[in-house]
Amino acid sequence: MTASIKTYRLDGTSTSIVFASDGDMIDLIYFGPALPEKEDLTVLAAISQFGSHENQPENVTVGGLLPEVRNGFSGKPALKIRQGVTSVDTCFELLDVTCTEDRLVATWKDCVCQVQVSAIWQACDSDVFKCHYRLSNKGNEVIFLEAVPSLVLPLPAHFTELTSFPGRWAREMQATRHQLGPSMIEMRSSGGKPGFDPGNWLIFHSNIDSSILGCHLAWNGDHIALAARDRDGQATVHLEATLDRNAADLVPGGAMTTPVSLLSFGLNEDEFSHNFHQYVRKEILPLRSGWGPRKVHLNSWEALGFKLSQAALIELANEASALGVERFVLDDGWFKGRRNDKSGIGDWVVDPNLFPTGLGPLIDHVRMKGMDFGLWIEPEMVSPESDLYRMHPDWCIHDGSERRPTERNQLVLDLSRRDVMEYLFAAITDLLANNNIAYLKWDHNRRQFPLGAGQTEGYIELLNAVTSAHPDVEIEHCSSGGGRIDLRSLAMAHRVWPSDNNDPIERLRINRSWARFLPLEIMGNHVGPSPNPITGRRTDIDFRAKVALFGHMGVEANPADMDAQEKAVLAQHIVLYKTWREILHYGKLYHLIHDDSEIYGQIVVSDGKAIAFAAQTGFAENFNVTPLRFKALDSDAFYRVKLPKPWPPKASAYLANPGMWENGVVLSGTALLEKGLSLPLTHPETAWIITFEKEAVT
Repeated sequence: MTASIKTYRLDGTSTSIVFASDGDMIDLIYFGPALPEKEDLTVLAAISQFGSHENQPENVTVGGLLPEVRNGFSGKPALKIRQGVTSVDTCFELLDVTCTEDRLVATWKDCVCQVQVSAIWQACDSDVFKCHYRLSNKGNEVIFLEAVPSLVLPLPAHFTELTSFPGRWAREMQATRHQLGPSMIEMRSSGGKPGFDPGNWLIFHSNIDSSILGCHLAWNGDHIALAARDRDGQATVHLEATLDRNAADLVPGGAMTTPVSLLSFGLNEDEFSHNFHQYVRKEILPLRSGWGPRKVHLNSWEALGFKLSQAALIELANEASALGVERFVLDDGWFKGRRNDKSGIGDWVVDPNLFPTGLGPLIDHVRMKGMDFGLWIEPEMVSPESDLYRMHPDWCIHDGSERRPTERNQLVLDLSRRDVMEYLFAAITDLLANNNIAYLKWDHNRRQFPLGAGQTEGYIELLNAVTSAHPDVEIEHCSSGGGRIDLRSLAMAHRVWPSDNNDPIERLRINRSWARFLPLEIMGNHVGPSPNPITGRRTDIDFRAKVALFGHMGVEANPADMDAQEKAVLAQHIVLYKTWREILHYGKLYHLIHDDSEIYGQIVVSDGKAIAFAAQTGFAENFNVTPLRFKALDSDAFYRVKLPKPWPPKASAYLANPGMWENGVVLSGTALLEKGLSLPLTHPETAWIITFEKEAVT
């Protein structure tokens, strides 16, 4: 840096970012807690400089926001461009930087290939920062963009470890810790299921305190994520959407904008999560019409599978209503020719053999029982055994040969074709226009191969068209569970399905990872059957229901298979969920730390009330388990603390002084924060719900 240094500052509510430039490069010099207004940024930039070692270049390499090979940058350059068959070694010059309190736009131009690039940063009220790039062709030749970033960011030096969240079907969001060293960590997704590869959510950890910096590529397609520390100690994170074939040609005068990346800093994990939760609640959820309390679902799949009949569904609806369910969702198997998973996808008309007079009588019965009606669809796929495929075999993505490999007995419809998009829009909107459907479960099971041009954008276009035409219909994103969950798609949806795995122990871990970024109200969380069809594990209905309560609660089991006691326990938990969902879904979520790794704890706090959850997955190391200490309660206030029934049958016999919990006990916030509660957490697969309400003490 020289005396000509210029600095640029963006401020969120409690976070500041500072960039500095003394030439063509712009570098990050600060990302952390809000700086004082009078902070001298020139001095901050000066103390950020390093002197050079005799074995370093005189000008130490700085990648900045637009790293290039010409500067000696050893990592991945920001852009990969070619003209014709010739790759271009870019040489960008900084043209202009404009910066306001909440927005920075830095623009460069390569005078050889005539490409202009802008890095655009924006601060949101939630302390989440947006970043994307815009490219335009100012020359007279076609420019081929082979790689364009959504985020390139030099990391503060104290962020030395990375947690990524790879996953697969039924085992999503596996938190995986990495050390940032000289070897590049490269994570690639493929097949249009970013959640089933390395994931598009990253968290960087400090080596000096509990602070974290997290980022997310808001993109529903394939991507590349890179993180590396170079030989000089500079770490960089690079997020990039994988460009579809033939979709990244810039004609003269043409322009393109990359997907958005989202970033946030937190002094600890809870603060970081609050930032992302607030962003979702303030920037995304208000886009919905009719947003209200998250209704209790019952989904037909685990209850009936493909064994559908109108009579069986009506009986299932009766059972659901008796439990207190508020939304009845008919899953796969309702449409023409769909008797198993080998046929029918694409023929989105009601099967007359199952429903001779259509869905109307079933929907009317469901609504008469006090529930609204939802329906499963998978619009982007087609079965080779379907009328649609027989009529239009070229509508699927294929390489031009006769070979068309299936997965899950399906092919992928080509969403770059206008006729395909028109067909799907008409089919979906006809269903919605002719039936009283309040909710769509939008699934996406097969991977997208071969890669098709425009699939990701086509999906967003179709989703946007459907939601614009039917703004009151709620939509759930599902992709074999959590295969495709991102904040770009969520802007046109109401809920996500974190996993097909409803095993409560597996869900505790999966939901724990998702909750780092997503608020509870959009995370579908269902009571599954026992034994669980995926893991084979048997668990008590009390444990399954308590785990499901901390999220958007639902049921994915057949109540007819439960005895009277199990139904009663489930109904009690549904009442408990309805009583506390306003707190669960609008309060702040905190993760409770316990010295036993088999104990999971959460508390949600809002307006003088709180609800907590403590679950035990394995056998305790000690009979006298360390008391569970809580967070975020008012230390100066008093709370009436209750253990609402039903209690876990295996553990309640070990509860000391059970009689005093009928009406609850009054304790200070200080006692609850510092001492906590001694709960019987001895038996595996048990859980407790704890409620707190402020109470005046005279």
